[in-house]
Amino acid sequence: MATANIGFEEKLWSMADKLRGSMDSAEYKHVALGLLFLKYVSDAFEEKFEALKNEPYADPEDRDEYIAANIFWVPKDARWSNIKINAKKPEIGQIIDQAMIDIEKENPSLKGVLPKDYARPALDKTRLGEVIDLFSFKVGDEESRSKDVLGRVYEYFLSKFASAEGKNGGEFYTPNSVVQLLVAMIEPFKGRVYDPCCGSGGMFVQSEKFVEEHQGKLGDIAVYGQESNPTTWKLCKMNLAIRGLDSNLGEHHADTFHNDLHKNLKADYILANPPFNISDWGGARLIDDARWAYGIPPAGNANYAWIQHMVNKLAPSGVAGFVLANGSMSTSTTAELEIRSKLANEDLVDCIVSLPGQLFYSTQIPVCLWFMAKNKSPKGLRDRRGEILFIDARKMGQMADRTHKELNTEDIKTISDTYHAWRGQLDAGEYEDVKGFCKATKLSEVQEHEYILTPGRYVGIEDIEEDSEPFEDKMVRLTTELAEQFTKSRHLEDEIRKQLGGIGFEF
Repeated sequence: MATANIGFEEKLWSMADKLRGSMDSAEYKHVALGLLFLKYVSDAFEEKFEALKNEPYADPEDRDEYIAANIFWVPKDARWSNIKINAKKPEIGQIIDQAMIDIEKENPSLKGVLPKDYARPALDKTRLGEVIDLFSFKVGDEESRSKDVLGRVYEYFLSKFASAEGKNGGEFYTPNSVVQLLVAMIEPFKGRVYDPCCGSGGMFVQSEKFVEEHQGKLGDIAVYGQESNPTTWKLCKMNLAIRGLDSNLGEHHADTFHNDLHKNLKADYILANPPFNISDWGGARLIDDARWAYGIPPAGNANYAWIQHMVNKLAPSGVAGFVLANGSMSTSTTAELEIRSKLANEDLVDCIVSLPGQLFYSTQIPVCLWFMAKNKSPKGLRDRRGEILFIDARKMGQMADRTHKELNTEDIKTISDTYHAWRGQLDAGEYEDVKGFCKATKLSEVQEHEYILTPGRYVGIEDIEEDSEPFEDKMVRLTTELAEQFTKSRHLEDEIRKQLGGIGFEF
């Protein structure tokens, strides 16, 4: 396979996956992605090396020539040509480990990032040699970089590993169409982009693509992130390094709640997919935290801690877009309801989008997008204070395979254009409510609904001749609504008991 064509990612994956054999997917991920990274830095180096050989007075072994061209310096024994020659030797594992160590030593930005356990006995060296042969196509030369060959392979592999690993893999991989939608809605053109739980870096990669597609300058965005899983932090560093994206992910992995590596950061854009409904986030140790300006989040669920952390990190005109489980829109636990009502009353909630189910590899539960804005009447946009936009996109998306849905380009454009038109962006056209899909809602109406932010409650039901809603979807909708009613009824019952108890009538 000398060249990489459109659709080659799938072919490459099926070949690479065959070589995995009985190796656990989570383990194989680092074998495959580490080798791809090694191939990439080596391709870029060797192309520059050849060019320097043909330049008078240039020394191809002069390290500074590579640093100046933003190319990683690769020592002689770590170059792919050497790896390939030795691919069939039993000691190939040690040779690759040493190559990784040498590359890290020569390039401080990669310190502690590359995988170095190819020599372990459990890794079949014959299969390893076959994977090396498989990856011997160009990924890091100029032409491949311009087509983002490695970026596409890397992203495709990450998504397939997430799918193969199910729940655990999905923790660090946000489906591409969801990331594209978030980026299309908040349009991170210029300024600081922050992700407090950045996983393998998908939000940053998509932001970079967005800037490039809209003829912006990549140097205009500065990337800040944090990730608590050490392995995923390394994957992210590699993912951004192959794209030449400058980023500040901290010196190491760290827990955002207990060791905020960007304490003084105020971000212009926040994009995030926090892990859903985390119960063991250590909230009891953070009761007096300055970030809880709208109330102390419950120790048993981190959702509202994530929301407040992100609001705290926004610059005066900053915008945040993030994914949460649907329960976040209507939960009525005392602490969460109080926080949600304060966020709404402070005019921080800009837009809520409910998404179809089956978008994620890691969970079947339906999710929603929250958009928060620090300033709802900025220069050049409509004054939308006292208003929240609700979008119900549950009927959008197509099945990509037997178990997963994805949003297509048209879906993403429809949802983002609706938001942009409502905000008053001239190029997005005139906004109007569409029954069953979107509604610009006054804060007073949200208050009447006790701060429940479920779009279906506000957008109404579209006018249709007959009931075309599939039975499963209808049952999900009706049971969700029934659960909300039960919660409300319990809330009222508790209130009546309290009032009667207060005048001596306990029962």
